[in-house]
Amino acid sequence: MTSNAPDPLFEVRNAFYIGNFQGCINEAQKSKSQAVEKDLYMYRAYVAQSKYRVVLDDIKASRGKEFQAIRLLAEYLSGDSSVRTKISENVEKQLSTMEPDEYVQLIVAASIMFQEENYEAALRILHGGGDHSLECSAMTLQCYLKIDRVDLARKELAKMQKADEDSTLTQLSLAWVNLALGGEKLQEAYYIFQELSEKCGSTPLLLNGQAVAMMAQGKFEDAESLVLEALDKDNSNAEALINQVVLSQHLGKPADVANRYLSQLKDANHRHPFVRDYQAREAELDRLTKQYAI
Repeated sequence: MTSNAPDPLFEVRNAFYIGNFQGCINEAQKSKSQAVEKDLYMYRAYVAQSKYRVVLDDIKASRGKEFQAIRLLAEYLSGDSSVRTKISENVEKQLSTMEPDEYVQLIVAASIMFQEENYEAALRILHGGGDHSLECSAMTLQCYLKIDRVDLARKELAKMQKADEDSTLTQLSLAWVNLALGGEKLQEAYYIFQELSEKCGSTPLLLNGQAVAMMAQGKFEDAESLVLEALDKDNSNAEALINQVVLSQHLGKPADVANRYLSQLKDANHRHPFVRDYQAREAELDRLTKQYAI
């Protein structure tokens, strides 16, 4: 069920959802709305841009607990391994007991567990959100896809469609499920990302979505043009760099081309799960090489 009342924060919220984080910040600063939610999205956009110091400096102890949750996320993402371990060990206990209407705290706690690749814990936390927030549902759906439970992701999607079929989050979630289903659904996913780009403006998130749909169909040259456009918008975007590493191999480019993108990825996103997994595999290969060296 949707409301016909105008949403004064639609542009702020929508920009955040599609990954236009600077646009979200700009809209929040222009908005005359006094809603607390406006500042929450603004600070979340700063976190998404890795501008952690802005958040840590701005959010004082006097701000509400939802702001403290965003500050905790900034502390986690900017901290060293010991800080991240300490926060991740305590976060479920600290934040998962919130009421369903305190969805920001639930999203933050689940985001930290998601970063830790502890999807089961993230799902336990998000379960507390009930039906209050489409954002909780969208993250729940992403967790299901991460653990290869497309069946459960489709059930979550059905709940979102019943709540608000036209929401940007619902459309994005439909595209993600279609990517997971593959086959003829890949083209449907592509069109969803394309339609959102035409309606809201292209972003690395939407361009990467289109590119993945093309890659899964074997249309590697089409995919590369989309990934390069994403990198034009954000040359440190992790997903675009990962896609370009894969595309360089599929397109038969020299090894040093893929290696350059990989080096850029490691430099700009050294804590990304892909990078951590890659480096673990490199270390294991080195260990085995030494073990069996003559």
